[in-house]
Amino acid sequence: GRGGGGAGGGGEEVAGMGDVIRTMGSNGGARGGRSGRDGRVLPFPPAPPGGTVGYTMSSSTHRWPEEEPPLKEAPNILIVMFDDAGFGQPSAFGGGIATPSLEKLKATGISYNAFHTTAMCSPTRASLLTGRNHHAVGSGQIAELANAWDGYTGVIPKTAATLPEVLRHYGYATAAFGKDHNTPVDSLGSGPFDRTPTGRGFDHFYGFMAGETSQYEPLLWEGNVQIPTPAAVEGGGAYHLTEDLADKAIGWMRRTKALHPSRPFFVWWTPGAVHGPHHVSARWADRYKGAFSGGWDAYQKETVARQKAMGWLPEEVEPSARPEGLPAWESLSKQERAFQERLMEVYAGFLEHTDYQMGRVVGEVEALGLRNDTLIIDIFSDNGASAEGMGGTVAELNAQNGFTSTVDEQLRVLGGLGGLAAIGGAKTDNMYHAAWAWAGGAPFRFTKLVASDWGGTRTPMVVSWPGRVTPDRTPRRQFHHVNDVAPTVYELLGISPPEVVDGHAQDPIDGVSFVYTFDDAGAAERKETQYFDIMGSRGVYHKGWLASTFGPRAPWEMGAPELAAWDPTQDAWQLYDTRPDYSLARDLSGQPAHAGRLGAMRALADAEFRANKVLPVGGGLYVLLHPAEVKRTSNTQWRLFPGMVYTGGPRSHRDHSRSDHPRSPAITRNYPRSREITR
Repeated sequence: GRGGGGAGGGGEEVAGMGDVIRTMGSNGGARGGRSGRDGRVLPFPPAPPGGTVGYTMSSSTHRWPEEEPPLKEAPNILIVMFDDAGFGQPSAFGGGIATPSLEKLKATGISYNAFHTTAMCSPTRASLLTGRNHHAVGSGQIAELANAWDGYTGVIPKTAATLPEVLRHYGYATAAFGKDHNTPVDSLGSGPFDRTPTGRGFDHFYGFMAGETSQYEPLLWEGNVQIPTPAAVEGGGAYHLTEDLADKAIGWMRRTKALHPSRPFFVWWTPGAVHGPHHVSARWADRYKGAFSGGWDAYQKETVARQKAMGWLPEEVEPSARPEGLPAWESLSKQERAFQERLMEVYAGFLEHTDYQMGRVVGEVEALGLRNDTLIIDIFSDNGASAEGMGGTVAELNAQNGFTSTVDEQLRVLGGLGGLAAIGGAKTDNMYHAAWAWAGGAPFRFTKLVASDWGGTRTPMVVSWPGRVTPDRTPRRQFHHVNDVAPTVYELLGISPPEVVDGHAQDPIDGVSFVYTFDDAGAAERKETQYFDIMGSRGVYHKGWLASTFGPRAPWEMGAPELAAWDPTQDAWQLYDTRPDYSLARDLSGQPAHAGRLGAMRALADAEFRANKVLPVGGGLYVLLHPAEVKRTSNTQWRLFPGMVYTGGPRSHRDHSRSDHPRSPAITRNYPRSREITR
């Protein structure tokens, strides 16, 4: 029954009119038992109400519950991650593109030169946010290419709570700004909204939910509501998405600290730049006039020399050879060199512009007086530099969808738009030549999407926390991975990964904290094993050794007709001792002395693939081979009303990834009156 204190026990019976008063601090069973505040089960049990309840207010006492915050003196946390930027591009680490904000951040913290992503955007983000391997959380492929196999569903399971989900239970205000590429395509706009950013732990989201978008006319979401593109940025200048994202992050931090000054925040600032299309004004691009006239071969050699001179790379590092299929700069005509040079100038301006916006966000943390108490983790990119521009293009989706255009054809188009000066503006969707991506990944061999090589996976990382981390110029060379970020944050906060979140038993954390490296640059490496796989490009790292195989497709080659005939059991594997061979320049697989090691490493890779839902090998390629299987609506008709936007539904992964752009194949239309659409 509900009376007599018997419902939950612990009640105190008081004589008079049969009135039963419960001393509310007794935590009776009506509210559920308390399991303590050790964080094994989240959310924490509610604090017992204060005061007592009698039959009347006069016989009751009122007191708000007093509850200690789950964490005391918790730092604010800012995670920054750019998109599709190369290891050898930022000036902070020897590259030829100015990144003064990153240089300043580096000077206040410590840097890592053996930190790894998954080689692809959605998988990297899922792994970083959950602390788990990407296939283990259903993210072995980008969201648009999801399929029904467990490792490729595109749905982060409830058994893998994200870092912001956990931190929110510990009192953090959480917000994400920029690119979200982990929302299933069939959840966009209509739910279920527990799969969108606000359903995965963020109190606030502002940005776009796709692989890429225009910087000038993006399809924006605030929370789960689609909003129109602003006409201008907050300062009144011409609209640019990356500037807008900095403005919004700054405004949110100000409001949060104004209303709740003692509440720590977790900000995820991942702007989507410098993914294609490379959009930036000539004011930024023109800073690089003539800077790349020597071409990509010269850029790679010059970058490696700078990286060595500043101590970022070991002196014995060997720069990679240009991959087969990418032309020598000297083989290009004078006219084509001018075209390719301008594409690179625009990209460089775009990267410097993005660095500047990041500096504004960090600067606001300083202006609010919070810098000493804020942990900043800057992961330079979610994967290596992108070769998806292939031969260089002013219409990147044409190239990626297999529509070939010669340089002469593109120059004729540009002639009608104002010439090379139009590149980077709102009338082009430009992206640089794949050889610039190779050079920008110096000293490594390959690019984004090649998970078997550091050029696809390795990216610089900076950790800065003036109140805890002593600045040190010595690079940390310990092997680490994006799945190590969440356990690092948990260790710094003194909390254990929860065992149950919202009723869901949690999967084990795969990552290993790198806090041990903060005070000792030479500390013995603690992460022993990590597999890699993106669309069949795969490998495994174990105690300094890497066994890997390139896979069935080169990202810079248009089309892959041989995919259907690919047999992964016939792939040739390479073997590297990564400690003396930083750039993976010396394949040891053919040496008899290492034959046994290669076999053991391949067996380890297979074991990791089975344990982490990677199988079938190459599973991420399935909908490319079977496009009719892509996740899509079954509707053939839609009735639309005023204010609604029709994007044609995701007819292909590329349509969806650019349905944010009115010139993409998925045409966007605003309808002034009711209208029926038939596919």
